Amino acid sequence: MPHIYLPATTADQWAQCLAAPAKHWRTGFSARTLAYAWQEADGFPGEVAAALATAADFQGIELLLAFPEHRVSLPGAGHSSQTDLWVLARAGANLVSIAVEGKVAEAFGATLGDWLAGASPGKQARLASLQRILGLGAPLPPGLRYQLLHRCASAVIEAKRFGAPHAVLLIHSFSRERRWFGDFAAFAALFGAAPTVGQVAAAGVCDGVQLHLCWVHGNARYLTK
Repeated sequence: MPHIYLPATTADQWAQCLAAPAKHWRTGFSARTLAYAWQEADGFPGEVAAALATAADFQGIELLLAFPEHRVSLPGAGHSSQTDLWVLARAGANLVSIAVEGKVAEAFGATLGDWLAGASPGKQARLASLQRILGLGAPLPPGLRYQLLHRCASAVIEAKRFGAPHAVLLIHSFSRERRWFGDFAAFAALFGAAPTVGQVAAAGVCDGVQLHLCWVHGNARYLTK
């Protein structure tokens, strides 16, 4: 994983971090929309700040650093988890690891059942490791979206790496119809959480880190940037 990062002064500079900029860097698509929403903000975008403020643990939260397309090595065989935006924040004396996933219309990728079809031992080992990190027993529902599983684990992994007692999986959705919120709610239910749009839901302790889940409704004006 790289250890040296360069600052971005414009949203368009985020495109260089994408694996396929020509495919994903388009007006109305999540990568570009998310980039403009965060690059133009002074710290957290307003709707994100408002959502985080609903949690007692995050009063006065401050964005310290933000890394677009942040790669996190996962245990087991396979690729790293590439989070749309990873944020290191501080709330009082505590650091907070926030994995931000931007969405417009696209789904959360393959279901766990599809991802496991003909699974290699490496995949099985990775899944077992993710379940251990998140404190989830087996078997998991086959309809669960695998992307949510490894993005959430990424937030916890980075929290432990930086000594942060809190980790957040935050979906920043610009979908007017709140598409795929049902998949997110089904994932949250595994932790006994019932998410509400614009609020933080506590999801228990995972691998020694307090996990939080949040779905934020993004500002529609960034869909035309």
